[in-house]
Amino acid sequence: MAQEAAILDIGSSRISVVIGRRGVNNTINILGRGECEYSGYEDGEFYRPDELINVVSKAINAAETDANLKIRHIFVGVPGQFSVTQCKDVSMSLGRRRRITDEDIDKLFSLGDDFADNDEYTLINSQPIYFTLGDERKMIQPVGLTASRLSGYISYILADKKFIDIFERIVEDLGKESVDFVSTILAESLFLFNSVDRDRYAVLVDVGYIVTDIVVARGDGIIRQFSFSLGGGHFTKDLHDDLSIRFSLAEALKRKVVLNLEFSPEDTYDLPIKERGMSLSATHVNDIVIARMNKLAKTINKCLASCDLPPSTTYRLTGGGISYITGAVDYLSKKTDRQFEIIAPDLPQANKPHLSSALSLLDMVLGAPAPQHNKGFFAKLFGR
Repeated sequence: MAQEAAILDIGSSRISVVIGRRGVNNTINILGRGECEYSGYEDGEFYRPDELINVVSKAINAAETDANLKIRHIFVGVPGQFSVTQCKDVSMSLGRRRRITDEDIDKLFSLGDDFADNDEYTLINSQPIYFTLGDERKMIQPVGLTASRLSGYISYILADKKFIDIFERIVEDLGKESVDFVSTILAESLFLFNSVDRDRYAVLVDVGYIVTDIVVARGDGIIRQFSFSLGGGHFTKDLHDDLSIRFSLAEALKRKVVLNLEFSPEDTYDLPIKERGMSLSATHVNDIVIARMNKLAKTINKCLASCDLPPSTTYRLTGGGISYITGAVDYLSKKTDRQFEIIAPDLPQANKPHLSSALSLLDMVLGAPAPQHNKGFFAKLFGR
């Protein structure tokens, strides 16, 4: 495995670069981090694509300075709004009853890969939801078992070619040697949920600043994905508009909100402004936030209504959009009639929901051998 790896995480309000390596007991050691705010994206389009190269350059330079090393190869995370998921039933005969090999798995994946002629999307990840043998038992790892037929329900994740083109040019212009692309939402699903939860279905709702991604995961793959433009920035804008306060004050106020308390008409949220303070009605502020929470919950419900999920499904909330609003996860659980809990990376000093996507990407790429050492595994993981 590579000693170090660098990832580029493209959020809806900032771009981050993280450099890391594996530590003892398979932990992650972060060597360097850099980030830069930017205009973001919505509905699969960047607001200001012309600013991307400067933003990426600043994030890379900061991470390289922090780690005291130069990045040669970088893995770019493809956000949910720039990707689609297709799941396929794929089956093949093994000719005779024999043990299943890694090469058989590679061939099965290839049989379902008919995306070469797709003009809009390119394959970046292929992952199994489950495999089946002749007796139809579902499993996630059939290698070494004996069968005469191998079948699988395979999840193929494809990235928007326009997105790929943009970041290939940026990486080349910045003088880096090579780049690979990997699905951010897949990385989050594999990193944040354990295998038991994924086998029973798992739902991740990642609320960012402008965009929310919903992932329905099972096994080692994604069954469904949804993405829509509603995030923590919309809560801030509502407070800014309704209360006629500066955007920075609205952001600070959002983080003071407590949704799981009953307030009296006299209760206030207090904001420091230079030498004086500003007091705002707690009930009024909460009403503004709750109105936006209701819209978020309604959209989540609409997305998940199309999925036939069992009662044992695990539901988790991550991202920096609303995770830091006290009581938000409880309110969301109530309005969606699903028991959500906040999830974050299980790493010392990095267990923050807003770091979920970046550290998930780093965990995934640190688990991947370099292509020249193990082409089969890399092909399955990164769609090569």
